[in-house]
Amino acid sequence: MSHKRRPEDGKAKSESSISPEDKRRKGPSFSNVVRDVIKFHSALDLLEPILEPLLRRVVKEEVESALKKHLISMKQTCEEINTSEPRSLQLQFENNISLPIFTGARIEGEDGCNLRIGLVDALTGKVVSSGPESAAKVEIIVLEGDFEDRSNIWMPEEFGSYIVKERGGKKPLLTGDVFLNLKDGIGMVGEISFTDNSSWTRSRKFRLGARVVNNFDGIRIREAKTESFIVRDHRGELYKKHHPPNLSDEVWRLEKIGKDGAFHKRLNQEEIKTVADFLTRLNIDSAKLRNVIIN
Repeated sequence: MSHKRRPEDGKAKSESSISPEDKRRKGPSFSNVVRDVIKFHSALDLLEPILEPLLRRVVKEEVESALKKHLISMKQTCEEINTSEPRSLQLQFENNISLPIFTGARIEGEDGCNLRIGLVDALTGKVVSSGPESAAKVEIIVLEGDFEDRSNIWMPEEFGSYIVKERGGKKPLLTGDVFLNLKDGIGMVGEISFTDNSSWTRSRKFRLGARVVNNFDGIRIREAKTESFIVRDHRGELYKKHHPPNLSDEVWRLEKIGKDGAFHKRLNQEEIKTVADFLTRLNIDSAKLRNVIIN
């Protein structure tokens, strides 16, 4: 008797006849792929709170490490440059000159003290208080007033071209203690004065300059210069105002009161002849003093 083949038997046979290699070639179904993707993203969502701080810390540590190495490299490079390049030194006047200046009169600082000269490091601006350069010998000279280079990068030849010498048949233009020695990088200018006025020069003005006399193994020490100023003949000192005036000074030594001028004559008529007289009248009767000056 023949047996009918059941559908199930055919299906089972057909499935069992498929080899594993054929199954691999066929690949996963679309639904399986979708399910795997969903599982992967779900796993990422669960791991994100844990991974993010860890990744941030790792990135931060790597960045800090790279930055530290870069800074160390830059520091070493700067140190190599600084050790290979010679120092840049320059002289400078530490205080301004007291004005006005007359021939034969001592040149002082505006604070009533001696002019001061310092040796400074051009890079740091600090006084060089040690080393052989800090005890250099310095010469004070006269410069033409139109030496306007404010960059402080002139060469010695240019500086020398602005030096002013005395007129023919005259005494040295600058007399007195024109040489000084620095001590710990600072020097005080002694008694110096002009023997001639500045009216005959092309700029009608002078400057004082300072330069180092010594030679320190080729180290360049840049010269110094003051602001420009007029030097008047000593006869003009007779009309010089005093700052501050003394009580015993004649009243015309005060500002705005010219010698033998209208104000001076009116004050003399009121027996106000000295600075002390002026201050006394100002305190006793300022209204009357004002009328004397105005009228």
